[in-house]
Amino acid sequence: MTRSPSLAAVALALAVLASPAAAQELPRTHAPRPTTPAITPADLMTRLYILADDSMMGREAGKRGNVKGTDYIAAQYRRIGLEPAGENGTFFQAVPMVEKGLLPGASLSADGALALRTDWIPFPEVGNAIHFVPRMDARQGVQAVFGGRVGGEMLAPEQARGKLVVLLPPLGQGGAVSYRFWANPAMRWYPDAAGVAVVSLEATPEDLREYLLAPQTAIAQQGPRPAAAAGAAGMLVSAAAARRLLGADPASMAVGAAGRTVTGVFEFGEKPTEAPSRNVVGVLRGSDPALRGQYVVVSAHNDHVGMTTPIDHDSVRAFNRVMRPAGANDDPDPPTPAQQARIAALRDSLRRVHGGVRMDSVLNGADDDGSGTVTLLEIAESLASGPHPRRSILFMSHTAEEKGLFGSQWFTDHPTVPRDSIVADLNMDMVGRGRPEDVRGGGPYAIQMIGSRRLSTQLGTLIDSLNAARPNRMQVDYSWDAAGHPANRYCRSDHFMYARYGIPITYFSAGYHVDYHQVGDEPQYIWYDHMAHIGEFVRDIAVAVANRPQRLVVDGRKQDPNAPCRQ
Repeated sequence: MTRSPSLAAVALALAVLASPAAAQELPRTHAPRPTTPAITPADLMTRLYILADDSMMGREAGKRGNVKGTDYIAAQYRRIGLEPAGENGTFFQAVPMVEKGLLPGASLSADGALALRTDWIPFPEVGNAIHFVPRMDARQGVQAVFGGRVGGEMLAPEQARGKLVVLLPPLGQGGAVSYRFWANPAMRWYPDAAGVAVVSLEATPEDLREYLLAPQTAIAQQGPRPAAAAGAAGMLVSAAAARRLLGADPASMAVGAAGRTVTGVFEFGEKPTEAPSRNVVGVLRGSDPALRGQYVVVSAHNDHVGMTTPIDHDSVRAFNRVMRPAGANDDPDPPTPAQQARIAALRDSLRRVHGGVRMDSVLNGADDDGSGTVTLLEIAESLASGPHPRRSILFMSHTAEEKGLFGSQWFTDHPTVPRDSIVADLNMDMVGRGRPEDVRGGGPYAIQMIGSRRLSTQLGTLIDSLNAARPNRMQVDYSWDAAGHPANRYCRSDHFMYARYGIPITYFSAGYHVDYHQVGDEPQYIWYDHMAHIGEFVRDIAVAVANRPQRLVVDGRKQDPNAPCRQ
């Protein structure tokens, strides 16, 4: 670890770059200072340099780093003076998480062994234990059969009993589309088959292959386990593997034509995560005896995505400045020679400032969502120091947002306060950046808001009226809230888990940037002045909602809580 350069040196070097990378960079370390009741950039810095430090190991849910992070949040709740609102008189609510994945020993063979990952990849969706044959036995197997093309002529279900059905995808479709929208249903079309193999591995993106083979974190099954899954074991196979399974090119075969005898076995299992996953729940009790049993939730998520293999920090940031302005949201083509030259110039300039190559393996999550978490703490300290609002404020730090909104799902399914007592959820996710060179339309008072009128027009009107009366109005970008927006952000953070139960929500963010889900998401790149403005804005909204004589009227469209989210 090299010594942090002075701010003057950084500013000079970045000015020389004369590029979008020319944003102020703070030192990599910061000595903590006592916090105050006011929401200030200095307080936010102190908190975020602690929460997003390398020692937190990226705060991945189910890992030790997230336990350290949630310990810090609970200690701050206690110091601020919040009351525990978790389980058993504590600030914590346990979220039962497990890791599910393919167990060792998976195999598939037809005219010789097929290679896992390059020839075939099994699906993890149907059932917990999926055996392709009852046991691995070279003398026993099942017959492959050509099942036709999905959406065209297909094998009748009764003809598939006990066989491996090999299917071609719908014309013009494959990859991620096949996996999510038709390959899984195909496994259920043939419930009595030994397996269903869909020929689309070549069209499956690399990241989806990795996803299917990697252990996945999920909420543990509650209650008795269901009986055997109503579906066949499924897999993606390559075109070459399909020819091996069938003994011919499937495009030349008639539906129902017999293939080779196939043997193999694979099984999915689960185990507890390395460490507990915990929501952190504290309450600032309301001042009005008639209303304190109602709650305004202020929320953010405490987890991030953990660790990665060591990589050159400045190379990643230089590449992203040129090729990936929205970080992991972007999937660029390879750089042109001109772009590569610009990347190299940026990288070399940053290395000169930083004293050489810095290898980095921690995905710190300073903005995502360390920024929302420490802003939540600042709001809590601000409100605890003065007259309490009429309704109670529930400060909700969710875990496992990055795993699939599991912490907020668990809390809203198993709330520690009556669900119908929750008046609104004000959710902050990535409120730490927002400079013009980071975010289109950025600025000191810029903010992106989603969902404020979807369930309660009163909430949207309240926010707009409050903003209009501010000395420095927030410049609100509502464009991300558009129905059908391709970024799908209404569905991608914890507020949705409240909205699905008809609880009015608003999602506050400063926007995506080059360091989204990258090693560059570190505290030295945060715009603390801007984050303080957002914190004051959200605090004032929470107070305004909490002090209303009547709770917000829900006049928007409610949905089935178990139905998928729609942007």
